[in-house]
Amino acid sequence: MIRKPEECLEEIRNAMRGGPGSVKIKNLVSKEELYNKGRLFGQTTLEPGCGIGVHEHNGEAEIFFIEEGEAIYNDNGEEVPVKAGDIAICRSGESHGIINNSDKTCRFIALIISE
Repeated sequence: MIRKPEECLEEIRNAMRGGPGSVKIKNLVSKEELYNKGRLFGQTTLEPGCGIGVHEHNGEAEIFFIEEGEAIYNDNGEEVPVKAGDIAICRSGESHGIINNSDKTCRFIALIISE
């Protein structure tokens, strides 16, 4: 099966997890296509000043692959700069968040998988 980009469902989430601004998520596959072993495989876009607030994952892990731009990733309370090519992993029981404090778009692939 091939899915074209225009066939992917896009959604805008305002103040996601208490973060600033809006976050655009392009859902690349559905939960069912992940065989219910995950709940998200999508491309996330953060415009300047936008972000996802710090939150904890339990019973699942979330992985970000930064495709474009740069941001500040909150890794269990430690703020770490990330840029294109970096991979951020939040394991079950850990917390994370991300904010684009640059003047360019930040785009990353997010995967949430269940334990």
